[in-house]
Amino acid sequence: MRYSDVMKELHRLSNPVVARKLEHFGIPTANALGLSAPVMRALAKEIGTNQEISLKLWSSGTLEGRVLATLVGDPEQVTRRQMEQWARQIDSWGVCDACCGVLFIRTPYALEKAFAWSTSKREFTKRAGFVLMAAAAVHRKELKDEEFIPMLEAIQREAGDGRHFVKKAVNWALRQIGKRNRRLNSLAIKTARDILSRTEHVVRWIASDALRELTSERVQRKLRERSLRSRQNRRRR
Repeated sequence: MRYSDVMKELHRLSNPVVARKLEHFGIPTANALGLSAPVMRALAKEIGTNQEISLKLWSSGTLEGRVLATLVGDPEQVTRRQMEQWARQIDSWGVCDACCGVLFIRTPYALEKAFAWSTSKREFTKRAGFVLMAAAAVHRKELKDEEFIPMLEAIQREAGDGRHFVKKAVNWALRQIGKRNRRLNSLAIKTARDILSRTEHVVRWIASDALRELTSERVQRKLRERSLRSRQNRRRR
């Protein structure tokens, strides 16, 4: 499928009703065509991995074009320069989360950019840094616990940023790291309690919301079960 064919298909599948609903979720609709997530995934499957089309789709400037770009991009061909360029151009949390959770997290530069962007002055670039941390906790199974400790330090350092899309991502990263295993759960709970000792309202929300989930019986039970399975697997080896 050629890029021109993809764009024709995006416009053919567009739905103004779906586009208008995006406003309810805080996503700008000026460049939205209105395609549902299942439709986007089906189209991405038809295209397959294609870095050339991915770059052109991003340049289209449409919301769906940019989300689709993250679905068909090749992480092995993504460069630091591309990541920086895209991070500067992100204008919604939907595109931000697709970039980081689908494409950027699979690149060799994911952690490098997570830390670099965590101090950015741009709201969505900074969000991208913490979304990468959350995605690393979920998807990067090979990472050692020690690689998440600096992330917890970054979370504690930046918890005072009151911008909506930043604070939500900081909270998300804290919760996902704390659900990775029992050791990181303890460290994340300690981080949240340290944050909670501060007085800023935003900081306290980030910490109290995370603590509510990380100390819940549901999460603790899952972590115990995961720990037990891990020990059993090691014995079988």
